[in-house]
Amino acid sequence: MGFFSWITQDTGESICNSYSIEPVFSVTMTDDKGNRWREEDYEGYGVFGGKDFYELLDEMNGGSGCRDAGIELSFSVEPHKSPSLSRCGDYYNGDAPENCPAQGYFYS
Repeated sequence: MGFFSWITQDTGESICNSYSIEPVFSVTMTDDKGNRWREEDYEGYGVFGGKDFYELLDEMNGGSGCRDAGIELSFSVEPHKSPSLSRCGDYYNGDAPENCPAQGYFYS
């Protein structure tokens, strides 16, 4: 399985993982209720501050927190709310963060 990564919604930066040659930075995942999970050293597998992005995505859309269901939902065309990923910790209206084409690791 590859890495999961996104582009921050406030600064437009690729969220690098700790295995990358690029420096990591703090990222905050925020849900629609204002809960925040801060990650200082992202490992590349979708977990921010101990909370899995895809489990939270499933929970935010009425699910039980199933990671596989969250992954499926994230790639569907079905309308859904998404956690936000940013440096500042703001919530961005449920809009999904853009996937990072380099997966937070494969930079040229």
